[in-house]
Amino acid sequence: MTSLFLLQLLNGVQLGVLLFLIAAGLTLVFGIMDFVNLAHGVIYMVGAYLVVMFAGLTGSYGLALALTLPATLAIGLVLEALIFRRLYDRPHLDQVLATFGLVMVVTELVKIIWGQSPLSVLPPDALSGSVPLVGALRYPVFRLVVIAAGLAVAVGLWLVITRTRIGMQLRAGASNRAMVGALGVDIGRLFTVIFAFGAMLAGFAGAMVAPILSVDPGMGESVLILAFVVIVIGGIGSVKGAFAGALLVGIVDTLGRSFGPIILRAVMEPSAAAQTGRVLAPMLVYVLMAAILAARPQGLFGARP
Repeated sequence: MTSLFLLQLLNGVQLGVLLFLIAAGLTLVFGIMDFVNLAHGVIYMVGAYLVVMFAGLTGSYGLALALTLPATLAIGLVLEALIFRRLYDRPHLDQVLATFGLVMVVTELVKIIWGQSPLSVLPPDALSGSVPLVGALRYPVFRLVVIAAGLAVAVGLWLVITRTRIGMQLRAGASNRAMVGALGVDIGRLFTVIFAFGAMLAGFAGAMVAPILSVDPGMGESVLILAFVVIVIGGIGSVKGAFAGALLVGIVDTLGRSFGPIILRAVMEPSAAAQTGRVLAPMLVYVLMAAILAARPQGLFGARP
C-alpha cells in the first residue's frame, strides 16, 4: 500500500506540473491582461499534435520538441495579432464567445489535418524504461523528466518575475495597467510578449504529455477546465499560486481516483464502491476549490480585493 501511495503521489505531482505549465500561461493572460482566453487549451492540443508530426518527420523526439516550441510561440504571436488584440477592450462575454469560436475552428482544423483517431509518439530511447526509487518501487524515467522540466520552468518563471525588468513590469501591470502605460511602458508589446510566451508554455505542456497520453482532438477542452480551477485556487494573476494550486489539484485528483474506491470498500460492496468512487473522484478538485474559496475568497496567493 505504501508503494502504491508513493507511485500515485508521483503521478499526482507529474499531473500537477503539467497543469502548472498550462495554468502559468493562462494566469498571465487572465490575471494580468484581464483577458478570458478559452482557446488556451487548443494551443496545448496543437503543441501535442505538432510534436507528433515533427517526430514523424525527423525521427527524433528531442528535435521535434525543439521545433514545437518556436512553432507554438509563432502561433501565439499570429493569434494575438490577428484576433486577440482586437478583443482586449471588449467585454468578457465578447472574449468568451470569440475564443470559444476559435476553439471550434481550431479543433475542426486539427481533425482535417491529423484526423480524429488518437495519435501517439514514443519518448526518446535514453528516457525510456524505469528507475528504482524506494525498495521495489520503480518509476518511468520520462515521467521524472516531465516533473524536472516543470520544476525548472517554475524556477525560471520565478526568477524572471522577481529578478528582471520585464518581471517588474508584469507585476506592476497586474496591479495597475493604466499607470504602467502612463509611465512609458509599451503595454501593447508587453501583452504580445505575455500572450506568445503563454502559448509556448501551453505548447510545451502538450509536447511533454504526448509520449504519456494519447493525442486526440478533445484533449484541450478537458484540461482547460482544470487549468481554470488551478488559477482560482492559487489566486488570479499569481504564478506562485498557480504552481501551488496545480500541485494540489494534481495530487488530489490522482489520489482520489486511486484510493477513493479502496476506501469506499470498507463500507460498500466492491462493485458499488468502484462505481461510486469513479463518480465521486472527479468532484474532489471542485470540493477542494470550494473549501479554499470559503476560507480565502481571493485564492491561496491572490491579492485581497
